[in-house]
Amino acid sequence: MDYNNMVHTQKGMAQMLGKTFVQVSGSVGGYEMTFETAQGERFIFAHSQDCCESVDINDIVGDLQDLVGEPLLVAEEVQGETPVDFVERDHESVTWTFYKFATRKGYVDVRWLGESNGYYSESVDLFVEGVVVPGEHQPTLSDLLRAKMNG
Repeated sequence: MDYNNMVHTQKGMAQMLGKTFVQVSGSVGGYEMTFETAQGERFIFAHSQDCCESVDINDIVGDLQDLVGEPLLVAEEVQGETPVDFVERDHESVTWTFYKFATRKGYVDVRWLGESNGYYSESVDLFVEGVVVPGEHQPTLSDLLRAKMNG
């Protein structure tokens, strides 16, 4: 994943609306959720790991396959409160982020949990590949070549 392709989440999600995805992947405990179109456009939800934090998918309600083969009608991000049944595991700070997606086939809610000592980001980032997001940095050919050569 090329960190130069990180975009503002709301702008990136706005670009997802109306697109038909051929593959949507992600799982509870995973660190990444990917949406891919037949044209090779990819929207990747993940966290830019820094040091002493953990951000992963805590829960998925619904079937990810409901997001495949139909235009995406809903894509929104919501910050949430700590659920009453959550048991803290030695972290000073937690952030819950919910993503709501829907097509005509159904709804999917994805709950991410970020935990840290309070000094590191606990947010989910959105990366794009093959997508032009207005107002965001668009990689140049040299950016893409450099990323390819670096691995």
